[in-house]
Amino acid sequence: MATQPRREQIEALLENDKEGPIRMLNLLKFKAFAEYGDGIDTKLSGFEAYQRYAVEVTKIINKLGGELVFNGQANTLVIGDGELEWDLVSIVEYPSVAAFIGMTSSEEYKKIHVHRKAGLEHQLLVQC
Repeated sequence: MATQPRREQIEALLENDKEGPIRMLNLLKFKAFAEYGDGIDTKLSGFEAYQRYAVEVTKIINKLGGELVFNGQANTLVIGDGELEWDLVSIVEYPSVAAFIGMTSSEEYKKIHVHRKAGLEHQLLVQC
């Protein structure tokens, strides 16, 4: 399951840049248990590992001039078929595509990414 963008997805994001603020819709599915490459914190749930990432990434987003617009548990599938696949839904606003790309390639972000990777099973990220 996808948790990282493919190169062509980043290229599309850059090509569709209208300059100015963007919002990212995050649909998140967590692992039952966090999976760290070195085996640390093996008793954490995927959600708990991701929360370690979320606390720190929110600080980075705020420093960039962005903000967490909405964050909430996915509860009930109201329209559509199948089962509700997502555990958490969030919307984050960034000042620009460049700010988003800069954040995700920064050393500060790379240090906390281990928690995101350990906790996420699958994600959809949609630029709005």
